[in-house]
Amino acid sequence: MVALRMKTDLVALSITAVLAMSNIAPSVALAAMDSVALGGVDSGSMAAMDSAPVAAKGSAATSATIQNERKAPARTPPNMVWVPGGEFTMGADGSTTSLCGGVEQMRDARPAHRVYVDGFWMDKTEVTNAEFEKFVKATDYKTIAERTPTAEEFPTAPPENLVAGSVVFTPPDHEVPLNNIFQWWRYRKGADWQHPEGPESSLKGKMHYPVVHVAYEDAQAYARWSGKRLPTEAEWEFAARGGCAGEKYVWGTELKPDGKWMANIFQGTFPNNDTGDDGYVGIAPVAKYPASKFGLFDMAGNVWEWCSDWYRADYYAQLLSGVAETSAVTKNPQGPETPWDPSEPRAKKRVQRGGSFLCTDQYCTRYMVEARGRGEESTGSNHVGFRCVMTPSKNPL
Repeated sequence: MVALRMKTDLVALSITAVLAMSNIAPSVALAAMDSVALGGVDSGSMAAMDSAPVAAKGSAATSATIQNERKAPARTPPNMVWVPGGEFTMGADGSTTSLCGGVEQMRDARPAHRVYVDGFWMDKTEVTNAEFEKFVKATDYKTIAERTPTAEEFPTAPPENLVAGSVVFTPPDHEVPLNNIFQWWRYRKGADWQHPEGPESSLKGKMHYPVVHVAYEDAQAYARWSGKRLPTEAEWEFAARGGCAGEKYVWGTELKPDGKWMANIFQGTFPNNDTGDDGYVGIAPVAKYPASKFGLFDMAGNVWEWCSDWYRADYYAQLLSGVAETSAVTKNPQGPETPWDPSEPRAKKRVQRGGSFLCTDQYCTRYMVEARGRGEESTGSNHVGFRCVMTPSKNPL
């Protein structure tokens, strides 16, 4: 697959032909591929999702979280917190016809179902530029965005299109209809984790910001080096919920409790005018908003976070298919065996969680705790990062 490395709040893209389009600038080629990104929903499979069991009142939809009683192991790895694990309700039973969810719940997050996860440690924050720099200096690792595509990989691509880079949010200077993501996304030559806005940018003053422009492979490489791993989607949602059930946000039921912003998301008119009412225009340093009930920072907003699971839009429905009781519990789910996104059925996508600084109720509210995101696994952008977890048996201390 030829993948132009792109992820958006609307839909994660894996453009299969851009590099092969001759004599076309990358930005023009991107626009030409709009129909690839937004078309082709498998109506039969989506109908199957809508007909999946819905938890009855008093069952999965409203059941309380049952946290494990096991205390945290005596020695906690640096900059991590203990998440006790237990049984909880994952997902939600609402549905929507909106492409990205709007202010409603999302179709791929239904049906609500009971899940159990073992206890684990989780990074307090998303991996920062300072932490990723240590990894790169120790290993000489080059991220996918830093690697120049080769003619062997893409034999039909003209040489001028074989350039290293990544996708950068580039807001227009005026209001635009929200039906064409290429009005605010650009493929930038030389954009990578060290140059998040393009080759002219740097990490000066941003070492405590989340590292971005990391593809799934890059996040995995860091996790292995650090003796950790990426969280499963179930682990991530358990941690985000903080032991609570039925709440819309990581911090509770109101977007702005007592008028206070709790996460770095988009205010103003999307995509051209982020007013920064939450304190930041664009990405923010880690840990600038209140911690969650488990002591985790930025589990909503700022940057999307990779999970280890393949993404399937119908995965939750699959878990309950053929199960008579919607209260049945799935233990430590590792995700589906194969990926499937109805908007791009052939793309290999992984789950991403938490939303980003671009999420807004005008367009995409996937900072809600049950909301699911997805990204093509060789794709990064300037609003995708990650954090790691560790199981007790892997504790090197």
